[in-house]
Amino acid sequence: MAPSRKMKPKRPWQDIAREAQEYRDASLATFTTNVPAALETIKNSKIIPTKLLQAEDLAITVSLPEELVRLLANGELTATEVTTAFLRRATLAQKLTNCITELLPHRALTRAKELDTYFQQHGRPIGPLHGLPISVKEMIGMKDLGLNAGYVAWWGKVATEDAHVLQILWEAGAVFHARTTQPQSMMHLETDSNLYGVTVNPYNRNLSAGGSSGGEGALIGMWGSCLGVGSDIGGSIRNPAANCGIYGFKPTAFRIPTDGWCSTMAGADPIPGVIGPMSISLEGIKLFMRTIIDSKPWLSEPALVPIPWNSDVQLSADTPLKIAIMWNDGVVTPHPPITRALQEVVAHLKTIPNIEVVEWKPYLHDEAWAIISSLYFTDGGAEDAATIAESGEPWRPLTTWMIKENSGVKKLTPQKLLEGMVDAILCPVGPGVAPKHDTAKYWGYTSQWNMLDYPAVVYPVGYVDKNRDGMPNDFQPLSGKDEENWALYDVDEFHGLPISLQLVGRRFEDEKVLAILEYILSNHK
Repeated sequence: MAPSRKMKPKRPWQDIAREAQEYRDASLATFTTNVPAALETIKNSKIIPTKLLQAEDLAITVSLPEELVRLLANGELTATEVTTAFLRRATLAQKLTNCITELLPHRALTRAKELDTYFQQHGRPIGPLHGLPISVKEMIGMKDLGLNAGYVAWWGKVATEDAHVLQILWEAGAVFHARTTQPQSMMHLETDSNLYGVTVNPYNRNLSAGGSSGGEGALIGMWGSCLGVGSDIGGSIRNPAANCGIYGFKPTAFRIPTDGWCSTMAGADPIPGVIGPMSISLEGIKLFMRTIIDSKPWLSEPALVPIPWNSDVQLSADTPLKIAIMWNDGVVTPHPPITRALQEVVAHLKTIPNIEVVEWKPYLHDEAWAIISSLYFTDGGAEDAATIAESGEPWRPLTTWMIKENSGVKKLTPQKLLEGMVDAILCPVGPGVAPKHDTAKYWGYTSQWNMLDYPAVVYPVGYVDKNRDGMPNDFQPLSGKDEENWALYDVDEFHGLPISLQLVGRRFEDEKVLAILEYILSNHK
């Protein structure tokens, strides 16, 4: 009888999580800011940095990215000054929202000093992003750093090179200063994992920062970064951008490089995921897109579509535009703040002479969700389940809901999706503002556009007002999902949260949808 082979004991997942958190905390130690206990109990973390940071750091970190690159390019600020300010504010953002997996002080300051030396020697910036700190979602690989994508089993996995998109940003002069959180399985509109815990909303720590790029959403929402890199396969850029009151853009697939990111079922996903920007300004979104595509990334990543960035797409009062309004998707009615904000924006659009506003009738959005939710897990979730089981970590609530309780159809049939001759669709980003933790279960307002591969930009339009956004007396639910969604509405808890909307365009009209938003905002009274 063959001798028995002893299996190496499995390391408890709790020990791995503790190691991950200790590693993160050590990376933050240089710039730690003490937060008085009285401030830690305040729900709205947005107000705290002004009480704790120096005036110089505050002035730098509230500057828009387009302002910072100008100040850096003409020598009014050094890369070291800007980087140091953002390292300090990012550390505070982590303390208040739990948004960072790793701060990069040594890498960032070394890079900043190199850029300052270059500027001194040449009298000009090294590229269009010279000295600009940029944060990055952890699942986008950085050479010699961890790449766990929210799984305990993948702690210790290391990237062998920078992701392609980061190589381009680096060549343009970027400084990478922070890596940010994502959820277990990457498939939550929430950011929570057994490695790092729950990332909370900057406006209300009892509520969700969104997901799966919720670490980016919270960090940028706290102004600990002015421009970040996220990913989106069902709303993962747009949802946290909306929850945290910032700008987020899901580009058309195969325009921005994805080589070097980390996920399960890589290369076997029928719904193409995308990498895209999140920022405190619309110009920051455009700066990212222009910088990446101007580098002609398709020359080294052949799967990309070789379409140059068209900076000539500009709109004027002579440009006729037709904007379609989708008030709801026929499945779930948005909460009162969303509908009010949409009504106010529509009223404004109707005052702009060259814009025609029309109604958009949603077409089979419930069927679209059934299709896309099944396409997310063509193996039945087997690889995700195996990765979770490998470490013995528990399933997070929304992982259980998404994979084990997913009622997506099994047999897919062709579906006709109406387009209509409009330039863009204005619609909600989701069925409400930032929800309570572990309750974000309706993806339809974002995932629909992933299935169609339409570019979509999210932007803030206002704030919840409990005196204006109460429950209507005549509400009639459209479906069981609608009843579930409205049971989540809590106007007192949501008071003061940012409200955002979504502008959607046709495939490969990325420049146009951003130009339309820019035109709308430029006409805002």
